Amino acid sequence: MLEATQTQQLAQAQGKWNARLTPKHWKTLKGAFLGWIFDGYEALALVVVLSPLLASLMTPEQAASKPFYAGLVIGITLLGWGIGGLIGGVLADYVGRKTVMMWSVLLYALFTGMTAFSDSIAMLCALRFITGLAMGSEWSTGIALVAETWPPEAKAKGAGFLQSGFGWGTLAAAFIWYLLQLVGPLGVDAWRIMFLVGAVPALFVLYIRKDVDESEEWIAAVKNEQWGATEASKASKEKGGKRPFTLKQLFTEREAVRRIVLTSILSVVSIAGWWAVSSWLTEYTRTLAAAQGGGFHWDSYVSLLYTVGAIVAYMVSGFMADGMGRRWFLFLTFAGSLVTTFLIYGFATTPLQVLVFSPINGFFTLGCAFAWLAIYPSELFNTSVRSTAVSFVFNSARLVAWFFPIAAGSMIKAFGGIAPTAMAFGCIYIIGMALPWFLPETVERGQ
Repeated sequence: MLEATQTQQLAQAQGKWNARLTPKHWKTLKGAFLGWIFDGYEALALVVVLSPLLASLMTPEQAASKPFYAGLVIGITLLGWGIGGLIGGVLADYVGRKTVMMWSVLLYALFTGMTAFSDSIAMLCALRFITGLAMGSEWSTGIALVAETWPPEAKAKGAGFLQSGFGWGTLAAAFIWYLLQLVGPLGVDAWRIMFLVGAVPALFVLYIRKDVDESEEWIAAVKNEQWGATEASKASKEKGGKRPFTLKQLFTEREAVRRIVLTSILSVVSIAGWWAVSSWLTEYTRTLAAAQGGGFHWDSYVSLLYTVGAIVAYMVSGFMADGMGRRWFLFLTFAGSLVTTFLIYGFATTPLQVLVFSPINGFFTLGCAFAWLAIYPSELFNTSVRSTAVSFVFNSARLVAWFFPIAAGSMIKAFGGIAPTAMAFGCIYIIGMALPWFLPETVERGQ
C-alpha cells in the first residue's frame, strides 16, 4: 500500500495528471458522461430533423411561417431546459447529486420517446417543453460530481471528457439521421424514429443507481454546515442556525453576485450563439445545396464534421484551459467563434466551402464554447452551493437565450436570409471576448 502511494506521488511529481485516478473516479465520470451523451443526442436530433418534422406537422397556414415555427420549437425546448435545470440544480444541493441525476435521465428519456407520437405543432411544443424540464438537471449534477470527486490536477481534464459526451451524442444523432435518410423508413415520418431512439437512456438509470456513488465532499459540506458561496465568504466555516437558501446565497454575498452575473452573461453568449447561429448551419447548407441542384446529402456531412470538430475541442479543452489559464481559454473560444461564424455565413458560398469550415466552427462554437461551462464555474463556488451555481449559470442563460432562435427565425425574412441574420447574431461573441478579464483566474486551484 505504501509502495503504491509512493508510486502515485512520484508519477504526480513527474507531471502525470492521471496518476491519482482510481476506478471509482472513472465510474463517476462514466455515469455523468453517458447521461450527457443522451442529452447531446436529444439536442441535435431536434435540429437535424426540424425541417422534415415541421413539414410533417404544420398546417398549410403554418407552413407560410416555417422559420417562426422552427424557432418556436427550439425556443420552447430551451425554456423548459432552463426552468428544469434551475430547479434540479437547487434540489441537488439539498437531496444529493445522484438522486437528481437518476430522475432527470429517466424523465427526459420517457418524454423524448413520447415526442415521436406528436401529431401537431401544439403537441410537439408541449412535449418539447416537458422534455426540457426533465433534461435540464442532468448536466449540473454530473459536473458537480466530477468536480467534487476528481483530484485537483485532473478536474479540468475530467470536466472536458465529461463535456465530450455531448459531442458524441450529437455525432450519434447526425450519424443515425444520415442512415435514416439513406434507408428511408417511414418516409416523411422517419424523424419519429430519432425520438424513439432517444428513449433508450431510461435503461441507463440502472447503471447510475448501481455504480455511481454520492459525492462525499457534498455530504461532508452539508454535515459540517459549510454554507458560504465562495472562498471569500466568512460564513463558509460557521456552524449553527438554519441553512440559507442556496439561490439566495448567490445573490447576497457580494463576490458571489459578481461571479454569478459575469459567468451567466458569458453563458448567454455561448448558448445564444449556438442556438441562434450554429443551429441554422444545416438549413443554410440545404439552401446552398438546393441552389446547386441538390442531389447530395451535404447537410448530413456538415453536421458530422461540425460535431467531430466539437468532440476534438472537448477532449483537449481541459489541457488547453490548464495550460493557458481559464481567461485566455475563454477569450480564444469566443474569438474563434466570431471568426468562423463570419467565414461560414459571410465567405462560404457553396456547400463544399461550408463543409471545409464546419469542423473548425464546431471546435469553437460547440466545443470550446460549452467546455468552459463544465470547467470554470464549478471552481468559482463552494460545495454546498456548487450545483445551484453551475445550474444557474448554464440554465438561466437558456431563460434568456430561448428567445434568440425565435427572433432569428423571425428576422431571417427581414434580413434577407439566414447568412446576414447569423452574422448579426454572431456579433454577440464580442461580449464573450471582453468579460473573462473581470473574473478571477482559477487555474492554480484547478491543477
